[in-house]
Amino acid sequence: MTDALARIRAAFSDAGVTGWLHALDIDSGAQLDAGADQPVCTASVHKLCVLVTLHEQAAAGLLDLTEQVECPPEGRTPGPTGTAAMLDAARLSLRDLAYLMMAVSDNAAADLLLRRVGLDAVNATTARLGLARTRAVHSFGDMLATMKEDAGPDGARALTDPHVITRLRALDPARTNRSTPRDMTRLLGAVWRDEACTPEHGAAVRRILGLQVWPHRLASGFPFDDVHVAGKTGSLPTLRNEVGVVEYPDGGRYAVAVFTRTAQTAATLPAADAVIGTAARIAVDALRAEALRTR
Repeated sequence: MTDALARIRAAFSDAGVTGWLHALDIDSGAQLDAGADQPVCTASVHKLCVLVTLHEQAAAGLLDLTEQVECPPEGRTPGPTGTAAMLDAARLSLRDLAYLMMAVSDNAAADLLLRRVGLDAVNATTARLGLARTRAVHSFGDMLATMKEDAGPDGARALTDPHVITRLRALDPARTNRSTPRDMTRLLGAVWRDEACTPEHGAAVRRILGLQVWPHRLASGFPFDDVHVAGKTGSLPTLRNEVGVVEYPDGGRYAVAVFTRTAQTAATLPAADAVIGTAARIAVDALRAEALRTR
């Protein structure tokens, strides 16, 4: 494992990022820790917590996933995908909003769901599952509002200024939605072992996670037709994250959480995206090799 840790740190350095990782063999409990307890800003990764809470409430009979929700254009949480980017009114079920929230990271869908389940309920769910360092402090719209306020009169243009970046509350784990890599793999392990909610709802959560469309981060490290990657990304200025589960045809299941930060403010940094997959692959390969040695 020592060699794998060194290779992960070297990969982060070569990509120009600071990175924190935790990888967990879901069945054996073996793990690899590269800063796993570092507090991190979750950004859109926190949508996973909303999804689990939604299905927990559905399993308890508190809501019906086929319930229809009006999505008026007025007051939508902004974003570049899904209903957040649409111009007209829409009407969708809770479960279809959940699909958009996870598959394309739809901010407006996420906040409609968060309004339905409640912020306190999301925190209660993560606490119940033992995620002691995970907390949602605001909606996704409110998080974006803090960025606008902190950026000042120049708005989004100011987000390329390193001095402005340093004052964004959304980039401070103490003042925004937060977790740790270890907490996130714990959550994923609970979902894959059907401990987060009932088997029926656990399967639904896993299905939606498997429908994410972005291939450039975690999935890029596992370019094989017979290896399945399910995950959720998160992005903010200088931050690139993804958490997910990698499943091998031999039954191996590995939860991986990778959170990164770079000093560069450019929105497009392919190396910073790709290193998430590179680091995850190194970690999973190490866990698989260790399992073979101990058989």
